Parts: sequence; structure tokens; C-alpha cells
Amino acid sequence: MNMAIDPVCKMEVDEKTVKIKTEYNGETYYFCAPGCKKAFEENPEEYVG
Repeated sequence: MNMAIDPVCKMEVDEKTVKIKTEYNGETYYFCAPGCKKAFEENPEEYVG
């Protein structure tokens, strides 16, 4: 199982089964819910780095 961390809420998500993801600066980010993806897309620099 490949687990990723949702950068917004820090929840573990399975990269193979998660349906909510986005690309930013050549990296793929995975999310537990649409709200986390929306928050990330509105201000990605707050969650990256």
C-alpha cells in the first residue's frame, strides 16, 4: 500500500485508491476530500514546502 499525506489536513490517503488529486509544480498531491483539494488549490504555497 502506497500511502500519501493530505497536505491540508495531514490525513493518510492511499495513492492507489484515492480519487481526489491535483498536480502542482510537477508533483502529485492527494486529498481525503474535495474541501481539502479546494483549500490547497486556493493557496498551494501555504501547504507546500
